[in-house]
Amino acid sequence: MREYHTQMEAARKGIITPEMEQVAAKEKWSTETLREFIAKGEIIIPANKNHKSLKANGIGARLTTKINVNLGVSRDWKDVDMEYEKVRAAVAMGAESIMDLSSFGDTRTFRRKLTADCPAMIGTVPIYDAVVYYHKALRQITSQEWLDIIKMHAEDGVDFMTLHCGMNRAAAARFKKNKRLMNIVSRGGSIMFAWMEMTGQENPFYEHYDEILDICREYDITMSLGDACRPGCLADATDAAQIEELITLGELTKRAWEKDVQVMIEGPGHMPMNQIAANMEIQKTLCHGAPFYVLGPLVTDVAPGYDHITAAIGGAIAAAAGAAFLCYVTPAEHLRLPDAADVKEGIIAAKIAAHAADIAKGIPTAADWDYKMSEARKRLDWEEMFSLGMDPEKARRYRAEAKPEKEDTCSMCGNFCAVKNTNRILEGEIVSIFDE
Repeated sequence: MREYHTQMEAARKGIITPEMEQVAAKEKWSTETLREFIAKGEIIIPANKNHKSLKANGIGARLTTKINVNLGVSRDWKDVDMEYEKVRAAVAMGAESIMDLSSFGDTRTFRRKLTADCPAMIGTVPIYDAVVYYHKALRQITSQEWLDIIKMHAEDGVDFMTLHCGMNRAAAARFKKNKRLMNIVSRGGSIMFAWMEMTGQENPFYEHYDEILDICREYDITMSLGDACRPGCLADATDAAQIEELITLGELTKRAWEKDVQVMIEGPGHMPMNQIAANMEIQKTLCHGAPFYVLGPLVTDVAPGYDHITAAIGGAIAAAAGAAFLCYVTPAEHLRLPDAADVKEGIIAAKIAAHAADIAKGIPTAADWDYKMSEARKRLDWEEMFSLGMDPEKARRYRAEAKPEKEDTCSMCGNFCAVKNTNRILEGEIVSIFDE
């Protein structure tokens, strides 16, 4: 039997866990330095003791930026096999985390299969599952039933849970007083807001927070404090509702740490580029350096069909300024459940953002990948370029679709290739371009 309940408790006791050893090796850190940051809450390792297939990853601003992929079936998209295929593809493409947002059917079987087979971190939003599991009207779900769903997800091996604890009665009253353009765009936040309005009761995730922490401590679950009041459009960014909720989440963070429960904070949302870095600083201050998990942020509202790009722009800025965890956004955002092609586009965009941020914040070895690519380009070594590319299949296909006359160039420049001609001149050769 292990001598600790959570990674944070182990770190505070001076114990190096197997998960810490895995993360330290991946990040090229010393285990002792990693342990110190976990003890402070600035780095987390989501690792439910029942998730036996997990390959541990660390999340923190000083580590490489991680990405999360949202998946799951819905009433309009019931193909469970397709969702499994998306999971396999996401892990193969390097996603460190899968978040199961299933809201229809036998959600528990799907969730248990994920924690049995998937090496990535698994996250859920229990509030969705409660509505499906109990098969009754929202207002009829009791406070105890909300808590029972959390316990179920814990037993099933989920590594982190998003709980909208900050949307309490006081927050709801402030929200109604301070009007927003887009109101509440968080699914979980809107469900809890509606439940409180219909029942007149306090948010059970807030009212029974200590009981929830006990569950998290027992199974070593990371608390992902959801942002019910995240801005859903640029006009609502950094408004009173968002900041006031963040203050509450900071208070809840300290209470979790008192019980050795790991925490990360969820963030925006939609936000103009010029506000993103400031928001990261506000979060670090109000939430005491706990890792920040952002959806985007999307830097414009007018690009449906291309929101993987608007999110990647915001995600790169956010991660360079201190965010630790990026939730991918697909081209289908705001339009439909993503298909397999959408998932791939979303993952690649998020990986680009994460890698660009890692270079900007000086993560050791991050720029080595780019240096190797530049060396391959200098040599006009196409196979090496393909192998180093973030999406080798697409790069190889693009070149094959427009084969150049000369194999060492591409169809854009041909004999005008600057790299080829400079290499030849420096090697003492004659360059004649048109008659070659």
